[in-house]
Amino acid sequence: MMGSGKTTVGTRVAEALQWPFLDSDQMIEAREGRTVREIWLADGEPAYRDLETKVLEDALALPDPAVVAAAGGVVLREENRRLLKRAHVCTVRLVADPEVLVTRVGQQGHRPLLDDDPLTALRRLATEREELYREVADATVETGHAPIEAVAEDVLRALAACEAP
Repeated sequence: MMGSGKTTVGTRVAEALQWPFLDSDQMIEAREGRTVREIWLADGEPAYRDLETKVLEDALALPDPAVVAAAGGVVLREENRRLLKRAHVCTVRLVADPEVLVTRVGQQGHRPLLDDDPLTALRRLATEREELYREVADATVETGHAPIEAVAEDVLRALAACEAP
């Protein structure tokens, strides 16, 4: 989910592993020369979701390992869920209660899905996407009130467990 710490924690994990860090929203913005909000508002959600799929495919096709922060809605498409469940991919789901998430993202203004009522939107999205997130997750890490360093360590342990024979 948005605000769960994908970028912050992902950056720390990538540094610890000495792997590249890729953020799907940043990849989309670099490719398109526009913000996610501008794309969403000008071209609509389906166009944004197409771009989301393309950058996920590109990120997971790299020859070397990387930490990829995939946008929260990536699970909405079955083709993306298939990509996230491939054998060489370890998907770690970061979770926090919507009440925590809203304090992180509620006032940022760049998330079109949260424009009207951020807390209600986050609760609805969490409910709607729960099963999809569970479907793709190899591990789940709670990010609610834990320090970033502790969350990053939990993610590193989850990644190590994915690689274990």
